[in-house]
Amino acid sequence: MECSISRTHQELKQGLNALATIGSTAPFVGLFGTVLGIMNGFRGAAVEKSTYMGLVAGGIAEALVTTSLGLLVAVPAVWAFNYYSAKLEAFDLEMNQSLDAISTYLSGFQAIKRN
Repeated sequence: MECSISRTHQELKQGLNALATIGSTAPFVGLFGTVLGIMNGFRGAAVEKSTYMGLVAGGIAEALVTTSLGLLVAVPAVWAFNYYSAKLEAFDLEMNQSLDAISTYLSGFQAIKRN
C-alpha cells in the first residue's frame, strides 16, 4: 500500500514542477521584454538625436505589453500550483490516515488469529 501511495503521489506531482517553473520564470521573461522595449525606445531617440517623448513612447508601450503578458501567464500558473499543491497535501493526508486505519484493522485480525 505504501508503494502504491508513493507511486500515485509521484504521478499527481508531475505537472506541479511545470506550473512552478512557468509561474516563477514568466515574470522574468516579461521583464526581459520590458528592458528590450525600453532600450529600443531610447535607441530610437538616440538615432533621431531628439528627446521627443513620442520617439520613446513606442518602446515603452512595447515594454508594457511584454510585462503584462508575463504577469498574465505567471499569476494563473502560481494560482494553479498552489491549488493543486493543497489538493496533493490533502490526498497525502487522507491516504496516510487510510493506511493507518487499514493497518490497525488488519493487526486486530492478526491478534484474534493468534488467540
